[in-house]
Amino acid sequence: MRPRLKIYVKATAVFLVGLLFSCTPNRYHDKQDDARIHHLVVLHTNDTHGHPVKFFYHPAPDVGGLPARATVVNRIREEHGNVLLLDGGDLNTGRSESNLFKARPDLEGYNYIGYDAIVIGNHEFDNPISVLREQMKLANFPFISANIRAKGGAYLAEPFIIREFAGLKVAIFGLTTKETEVIGNPEYVRDLVFEDEIEVAKNLVPKLRTKADLVIGLVHLGIYDSTSRGSKRLAREVSGIDLIVDGHSHTKLDSPVVVTHPLTGHNTPIVQAWKWGLILGRVDLFVQNKRVIDYRFEAIPINLKEVAKKADGVKPYHSIGEKIAEDPKLLDLLEPYVAKVESVLSKVIGQAEATFFYDGVREEENPLGNLVADSMLWHTKYLGADFALQNGGGIRADLPEGRLTERMIYEALPFDSTVVVLTLDGKSVQSLFEYMATISSGQGGFPQVSEGVSIIIDTSGKQCTHVMINGKPLDTTRTYKIATNSYLAAGGDGYRILLKAMDAYDSSMFQRDVLAEYIEHLGGRIKPQTFGRIQIIGKEGCLELLREAA
Repeated sequence: MRPRLKIYVKATAVFLVGLLFSCTPNRYHDKQDDARIHHLVVLHTNDTHGHPVKFFYHPAPDVGGLPARATVVNRIREEHGNVLLLDGGDLNTGRSESNLFKARPDLEGYNYIGYDAIVIGNHEFDNPISVLREQMKLANFPFISANIRAKGGAYLAEPFIIREFAGLKVAIFGLTTKETEVIGNPEYVRDLVFEDEIEVAKNLVPKLRTKADLVIGLVHLGIYDSTSRGSKRLAREVSGIDLIVDGHSHTKLDSPVVVTHPLTGHNTPIVQAWKWGLILGRVDLFVQNKRVIDYRFEAIPINLKEVAKKADGVKPYHSIGEKIAEDPKLLDLLEPYVAKVESVLSKVIGQAEATFFYDGVREEENPLGNLVADSMLWHTKYLGADFALQNGGGIRADLPEGRLTERMIYEALPFDSTVVVLTLDGKSVQSLFEYMATISSGQGGFPQVSEGVSIIIDTSGKQCTHVMINGKPLDTTRTYKIATNSYLAAGGDGYRILLKAMDAYDSSMFQRDVLAEYIEHLGGRIKPQTFGRIQIIGKEGCLELLREAA
């Protein structure tokens, strides 16, 4: 028996933790009901965002990847006859191995593994509709969504599918977040209508219940604290859904979120599998007379690792769960894409008229920090971002004078951080800048900010800031949109105030790709500049400046 991290969940809300066990119908047999009990294994991923091959995920290399995922899926299929493999959307936009080929390596890998369906996510509209249609043709499985139509009324994709197993029919319907009409690329979604998810499901689910034994919602809605949005709202307002496989919010679960319909008492478990193929979700459903009588959940890590520092300073890696061998045939299939990326990263994207040194990004305003922050603000202007924030510790190398290649961008921004837009109320933004004043020189959290922001920081008292945003004093009565990286958005470097965001949107564009596009936008020639965005002074000087400002 291979060791794995597991949490098993019963429909009665009793949680069992232990090793995977084999179930036979006898264990669940009701002597008063001879109806057969069916066992269905639902495997699921979501928000894989262009990660077809293994990659570095701090603090360790060689995590995730389709070849390792294939090994796990194939093994489970050998152990069980009824296996359904689903994806919760956002296949697109991530690493170069995918981006350069419009997700073709991902789709070839999904075909090889044998996915049953994927719901259309909002990032499927990062490219023109023509690209999405080509992806749908390439896939040996359907893209589904019941709430996206052309303005003429035709569905963009199949609204649902039905899969038949031995003695069991399963209906799977798709829903895409209506927010896509706002957060999607306006040029690519303007000719589409995103219907209200709940109204569509209220009409569709009762019909599917007459066609199948089980109804599964494969959705890209997100799991949020509030039950008034996302997949929780779906489960609360639409009865009769046996399982919701979700995406969009990159939620890491230890157990399903269970929502009870207030009128019918129907319980619907909701699952997500984090992001980037770092885990494979597994739900075992036990069905009798068209009713789920039991279920359990497992999050299978795909070669995730942790570091255990020894007394001598050595930091060995340890696998979380089992070490998974990669499928050799799929490795061979994807190798040409990896080789191509290695060759194209030598591409010259611009010219630096002088070196952008990264020394000092943890102590003061820095030209390279300005460039990185400005690139995030430029990328998110269509979302209404007011300013951008970058941590100095996220910048790790110079951009040298002379020709700039993509590889240099990757070295300057080595982490797989994406650009995220957070909405915060004014008081939280005030607390954000107050926190900045407490960061000691040399710490990784030292701020670098975009154009439109000026900050006065007292380094002696660490208690005085003066913030101007777009030429106006910080207004605590309004909200602000902040572009930052996914590390800070998750509370990294002590920026826990960002976890209080009223809304968070992960563009899933890596910072390094955004920076490269920004340099090209600037005409390819860049020159180090400072602009007086961050002034570091003593306590008395800061107080005097505040008096003048008042």
